[in-house]
Amino acid sequence: MVRTFDKYFVLLFFKKLLFLSLIFFSLIFILTIFEEITFFSDTQSEFYLPFLVATLDVPSALLEIFPFIILITTQLFFLEIIKKKENELIKINQLDNFYLIKILTLCAFIFGMLVILIYYPFSSKLKFIYFDFKNSYSKDGKYLKHYGENGLWIKDEINSEIYIINGDLGKTNFLENVFISKFDSNFELIENISSKKVDITTNQWVIEKPYIFRNNLQTKLESDLIITSHFNIKKINSTFRNLNSFNVFQLINAKRENELLGYSSQDIDLHLLRIATIPIYFSVMVIISSIIMLNIKKNKPYIFHVLLGITLSVIIYYINNIFNIFGLTNKIPIYLSVFFPIIFLGIVSIIGLIRINEQ
Repeated sequence: MVRTFDKYFVLLFFKKLLFLSLIFFSLIFILTIFEEITFFSDTQSEFYLPFLVATLDVPSALLEIFPFIILITTQLFFLEIIKKKENELIKINQLDNFYLIKILTLCAFIFGMLVILIYYPFSSKLKFIYFDFKNSYSKDGKYLKHYGENGLWIKDEINSEIYIINGDLGKTNFLENVFISKFDSNFELIENISSKKVDITTNQWVIEKPYIFRNNLQTKLESDLIITSHFNIKKINSTFRNLNSFNVFQLINAKRENELLGYSSQDIDLHLLRIATIPIYFSVMVIISSIIMLNIKKNKPYIFHVLLGITLSVIIYYINNIFNIFGLTNKIPIYLSVFFPIIFLGIVSIIGLIRINEQ
């Protein structure tokens, strides 16, 4: 009998989870499509492209709200069994509320593992393709950034002229030992520019007393040369750094790249920790939602439960964001910024479980 109950409740939970995920997928898609239509309205693109690009972006956005989908799914699950009086059937078979919570928590944990192993790599790949599409159609997006053994490489396009830039980036706002090759739209070389130091604090790059190589002639300027770039020091450090577009292996490589550049990898560490703790986070959300539902009077209207789930989700979301900011700004250790909200919610869950088990 217990095994039959297990199968039924597991299936019911995942049905609710799938139903709710599809609803949120549709809502995110509708909100995203308007933005993409606006973006592609000034480009000569196929009519279906905004819809395709929006579809690529939605899975990554859905990943961010999965914890709250889990919370509301648990609410819907309990509303279903209370409506059908299946919770009373559980008591008749000498099972307690803790039995249900254990099943739902296990389901959430397994789902979290599937998200890490299957869903996240899939959504990150789609997010990468999304940025690739957006970059190719962006008016100022014909640029690339790469860091390797030969220093920093940048491809930039300004006023139909292509710049290939190579230099060393330290911990300052200067690019050192810079060599710039400027080409026309047909990739014919116009000139080369060499300088020991370039100030890249803003998009107006200040090239200090450069050497100009044009038509086999070398000229040294006694004054600084200013060029306009799509890059500045901040953008160089953050370009293509939407971490949801990186899989785990790419995140590790990005962290190594940061170490080569001499910059902090706290955002990557935070992202990796958030991915690793997804199953635990999902499990805690299920426990909290279960405790709330089992302590609410059964005569409360349906809309009350929905609003309660949304309110609780928003509160937890902002608590997480606050601690993430604390971690990124070195107010607290990065590990604590991830684990403290989970530990706090876990303590609340344990207290609630003790009370539930006494009912």
